[in-house]
Amino acid sequence: MSAPAVLPDTIRVLERGWLSANNVVLFDGERATVVDSGYVSHGDQTVALLREELAGRRLAELVNTHSHSDHIGGNALLQRTFGCSISVPAGMLPAVAAWDEDALLLRTAAQSGERFHADRALHPGDTLEMGELAWRAIAAPGHDMDALVFHSADRRLLISGDALWRDGFGILFAEVLGQGDGIGATRRTLESIARLPVDIVIPGHGAPFVEFDDALARAFARLRAFEEDGARMARNAIRACMTFSLLDARSMRIDALAEHLASVPLYREANARFLGLAPEALADWLVGDLTRAGVARREGELLVAA
Repeated sequence: MSAPAVLPDTIRVLERGWLSANNVVLFDGERATVVDSGYVSHGDQTVALLREELAGRRLAELVNTHSHSDHIGGNALLQRTFGCSISVPAGMLPAVAAWDEDALLLRTAAQSGERFHADRALHPGDTLEMGELAWRAIAAPGHDMDALVFHSADRRLLISGDALWRDGFGILFAEVLGQGDGIGATRRTLESIARLPVDIVIPGHGAPFVEFDDALARAFARLRAFEEDGARMARNAIRACMTFSLLDARSMRIDALAEHLASVPLYREANARFLGLAPEALADWLVGDLTRAGVARREGELLVAA
């Protein structure tokens, strides 16, 4: 049985699940910072959770680990509601300023987001004061090529976003889409993280954990499997993004699935580059895979989130 992850009193983690990333709330007296804002369709829930956690304190700043929809989807609403400033990794700032839905993987993965204004660009090496601690921003490309993680050396804490989970890491979009060396970047990121003194990891999804070395071993093993079998990596990307979409929509017509997979750039490219299946065959595999995994069930003509 693993030891519990006991965080400082100035840090709260609102664990959200897989449609919305975790919200990490850090208090500096009457001032608060939140890291990541969840998915756009969960915006009202995010506001309600934060109001309860803030208990009258001021949300002064929102910080993003990276640009994906489940981490930035609530940005605009939190900005309007609380008047907070928003800080983003420097590499994603041009895409936010232009609201480039391809670069932000919104149109690419058939996801949604609301345009927001970013006030500050964060660079690797920058120091942030959050939760009465100093955090260093560290480049963490791979899942998102512009991502950052945040490390508190004094308390040996890591806010890892989707660069490291208890059981792996996020989809390697650049590799799947043929837009960059996602595998090599992920290996360098994991090696960089492994050199840090860390007692507790606060991931973008899942509960905070103390099994740092074990999580790294699992992540490296997963990466090796993707290096050896690109089709496995592509299937993982399709499965994960379709599960995300199904959690949001709650159900999809099975007879429309093949057309959907052929029309969404992520699925189309992943299939063309690694699988080479006809859209109907890809749809059949996906329905079978999701139902076997227990994340979806068939109800007549519908595939329903389970």
